[in-house]
Amino acid sequence: MSEEHNKPEKKFVASPVSATVWNNKGEKDGKEYEFKSIQLSRSYKDKEDHWKNTDSLRVSDIPKAVLVLQSAYSYLATTELKTKDE
Repeated sequence: MSEEHNKPEKKFVASPVSATVWNNKGEKDGKEYEFKSIQLSRSYKDKEDHWKNTDSLRVSDIPKAVLVLQSAYSYLATTELKTKDE
């Protein structure tokens, strides 16, 4: 399996929270397979005014997290349906 930089497939943002959809490759029993994963993160500025990301959410971030996760799920579910029907 060749090593190449994995780029995100899609990103959903409700600032400062985002959900990024990633394509991944794995191997099991000598067979390669593909799967998707979702990374949830929150952006913030540190004391030096540099942008950083964390997986820690504040209470006020939860509704935005729900929104971006629902959007990511909807995207994946409809993409999967399109692929299966084609």
